[in-house]
Amino acid sequence: MDMMKELAKQIANASTITVLTGAGMSTESGIPDFRSNNGIYAQEKNVEHYLSEHYFTKDPVDFWRRFKRIFSLKLMGSFSPNMGHFFLRELEERGKRVIVLTQNIDGLHTKAGSTNVIELHGTLQTATCPACGEKYDLSFINSHDVPSCQKKTCGEFLKPDVVLFGGIVPKIDEAFETAAKSELLLAMGTSLEVMPVNHIPFYVSSESPDTYKAIINKTPTRMDHIFDLAIHSGIGDTVAKLRSYMAEL
Repeated sequence: MDMMKELAKQIANASTITVLTGAGMSTESGIPDFRSNNGIYAQEKNVEHYLSEHYFTKDPVDFWRRFKRIFSLKLMGSFSPNMGHFFLRELEERGKRVIVLTQNIDGLHTKAGSTNVIELHGTLQTATCPACGEKYDLSFINSHDVPSCQKKTCGEFLKPDVVLFGGIVPKIDEAFETAAKSELLLAMGTSLEVMPVNHIPFYVSSESPDTYKAIINKTPTRMDHIFDLAIHSGIGDTVAKLRSYMAEL
């Protein structure tokens, strides 16, 4: 079986597709991931401690200093979507219902034009005042070393709109149910190492056994066996081939 052709056929035939994306979806846009040999974990010590709910509460000033460095926040607004992001938008334009469940916090799916994006781990594009709920954009965050609320009656340190270590994933139940209602579950650029998101394929297998499941990732994952099809390749190369095969159907 030609796996690329089979996946192209499954995508072409599915009217409802849930796509679960991870860091490998964005590395081709130049954004470093966490877990590769050259990723953030390899370059920074105690990332989970310094990017935690506990540390934000304990020392918000040092938290923001580390947060901005770790995520290269000054650069974040300059990154652009890549072929993988645009491919998902194109599927929408073909009339398919495409729901993107992303673990990424860079906002590139929305930037590419996808309209049904659930940012499971939040976004780097905004921060919110924990006291009054006022929201601030990336340009404001970058213009202040330690961003704080500008309301005269407030002044609290802002909290980034990402899910910090030790925090809850607010839309996880919606993600599970959405995936189970789809004809195709497509994981792209994720090693499926992070809980509870990595339980989604198990849930779909249990609750919706007729849902076809495929994964595209550069390297094998411990969960490849759960999927009907596993392709070990980069997102850009794979999408280019899928486009070509789909044009022939």
